Parts: sequence; C-alpha cells; structure tokens
Amino acid sequence: MVKSIHLAEFWGWYLIIFFGLIIINTKRIKQMLDYVKDEKFLLLISFIAIIIGLINILVHNIWSSDWRVIITLFGWIALFKGIMFFSFPEMAKRQVERFSTKWLPYMLIFLFFMGLYLLNKVYNYIIY
Repeated sequence: MVKSIHLAEFWGWYLIIFFGLIIINTKRIKQMLDYVKDEKFLLLISFIAIIIGLINILVHNIWSSDWRVIITLFGWIALFKGIMFFSFPEMAKRQVERFSTKWLPYMLIFLFFMGLYLLNKVYNYIIY
C-alpha cells in the first residue's frame, strides 16, 4: 500500500503540474505537437515512456478493483505508447495529429481531475 500511495502522489502531482504549465503557456501544446513530427524527438520520447512504464509496472502491477488500478494503468499505457512510438513512428505521428485537434482539451481536463483524484487518495482532502 505504501508504494501505491507514493506512486499516486507522484502521478497526481505530475498531472496537476503539467496541466498548470500548459494552462499558463498554451504555446507549449503546439511546440510539443511539432516535436512529435521529429524522428529524433519521437525516439527519445519512446525510450522515456518505455522506461517510465516498465518501472511503474515492475514496482506496482496491482490489478485490484479500487483506485490503485489507475496507477497500474498509467504504467501499462506509458509502456504501450513507448513501444508504439518506437516501432511505428509514422502511425504515432498520424495518431497524435488526429487526437490533438479534437480531443486534447478534453484529455487535459480529464487528466487534471485524475490528478486531483489521486492526490485526494493520498492526502484525504475529501471524504466519501
């Protein structure tokens, strides 16, 4: 349970900080999307995603019916995204372009609330 708390704290703060930085400097979204078009950057991102995903899975591969499964899913999603970006860069570029124009604002809001939810589990701000 201690690992779950620490990883929930990490992912929660990461998502909140990332959302805050994107809201403060919205030009970064376009920059990040432009970087994905560069093969070298895509390769670097894929390595980082694979490393983060593997570490998360090796430390926390808990398939329970409570909030801890979210942490496990983050690890698996990072691993699969990293493998996809590394193995199929052209498909990854097309996916990012399709996704970014339509769904990115909604995804950012969803991830913000996911970060709040995880931090709530760590710090018990709201009791329900």
